[in-house]
Amino acid sequence: MLRLTELKLPLDHPPEALRAAILQRLELADDALVGFSIFKRSYDARKKHALLLIYAVDVEVKNEAALLKKFRTDRHLAPTPDMAYRFVGQAPENLTERPIVVGFGPCGIFAALVLAQMGFKPMCWSAARRCANARRTPGAVAQACAQPESNVQFGEGGRDVFRRQALQPDQGSQASGPQGADRVCESGRAEEILYVSKPHIGTFRLVGMVETMRHEIEQLAARSVSSSASPTC
Repeated sequence: MLRLTELKLPLDHPPEALRAAILQRLELADDALVGFSIFKRSYDARKKHALLLIYAVDVEVKNEAALLKKFRTDRHLAPTPDMAYRFVGQAPENLTERPIVVGFGPCGIFAALVLAQMGFKPMCWSAARRCANARRTPGAVAQACAQPESNVQFGEGGRDVFRRQALQPDQGSQASGPQGADRVCESGRAEEILYVSKPHIGTFRLVGMVETMRHEIEQLAARSVSSSASPTC
């Protein structure tokens, strides 16, 4: 697999134009391109009258070695790097002690998920009630804000579930594996978030994603998520 970067197309290009651009850029016949997938898509808005989409694509061709040799001086074509996530360890079969994750915001959720997938059966504790951030109607938000120990600023999913629905780079949006956009995509969002430069989920989808991830942690860790506050739902 080869990665081709800096492939520019008009903002309103038809879907089939991307394949045609790859063929033209690599000087390939149509049957020489076995397939391709989009790794990243960003925008070039430096010229307001000529907005462009910039693609990085992974392409599969019939003669990869020959193509690399032909474009050996082209810095925009290279073998696709291995970005697969690999767990750092695995829990022993005779595990007697379980890790504790304090707080169930973004960091707590992903830490617990990775620990659970490695077999460590984490115990998760959160001061806020599980459903404090679950529904974002104006009335629910106003009511939740009045509760100092359980409001939209923290709790399940943290304030990002309410305030910021964009997957930023520091949140692993381009990482492949249990803590990246793959997890979000598996939890009910379109595949587009796997490659757009600034993916946006939306509050209601993100709430569902958080709940799905919690359910997976509970299943893997034998009902490990609990709360110091009494649940309301």
